[in-house]
Amino acid sequence: MNAPDRNIRPEIRQLDEAAINRIAAGEVVERPASAVKELVENALDAGAARVDISYADGGKTLIRVRDDGHGMSAQDLPLALTRHATSKIDGSDLLNIRSFGFRGEALPSLGAVGRLTVTTRAAGEEGAALSVDGGRVGAVRPEAAQYGTTVTLRDLFHATPARLKFMRSDRAEAQAIADIVKRLAMAEPYVSFTLSDVSNDEARQIFRADAAQGALFDALEER
Repeated sequence: MNAPDRNIRPEIRQLDEAAINRIAAGEVVERPASAVKELVENALDAGAARVDISYADGGKTLIRVRDDGHGMSAQDLPLALTRHATSKIDGSDLLNIRSFGFRGEALPSLGAVGRLTVTTRAAGEEGAALSVDGGRVGAVRPEAAQYGTTVTLRDLFHATPARLKFMRSDRAEAQAIADIVKRLAMAEPYVSFTLSDVSNDEARQIFRADAAQGALFDALEER
């Protein structure tokens, strides 16, 4: 690397929105397991009673999180892909946060570094879907869907290839995903979880925890 020419004064430039989003995404999404964590926490914050997670190739080529939570309307869907847009706080209650997430960073960050599709349906609403590829947001389209939300993330870090070299083996990344899901299942014993590896078009269940009944400590013991 050449030494900088101290006679040349560098100019301060404003980065474009796509570059800003990719840089910010690195603080939220470090590896497939962190993407799973963000998406499952979103599902839990949406009141899900069941969360189904699947992945392929250690989460590098596919991560899918399906929940039966509140879902979103077609009108709210584009806003969900906007950075710092959230339904969890209104700005006046930063000292009284009761949700896993509140920054409004997860979906925009994932859309900035991968190929993201969000399919959702709220009670009394028609289903809708929206796709984002490397930060480029498409148009909302009608989509048949069950109540709740399904987030599909493909080709994580395809928009930031330099990040790929820091990824570990498929087996190591898959183990990290399983560890995250098990921890979240322990934190939410009244929610059902399934985790499946769908690599090579073959579904293999890695983990399952059915919703527990009764007192909290009894529910935790079952897990």
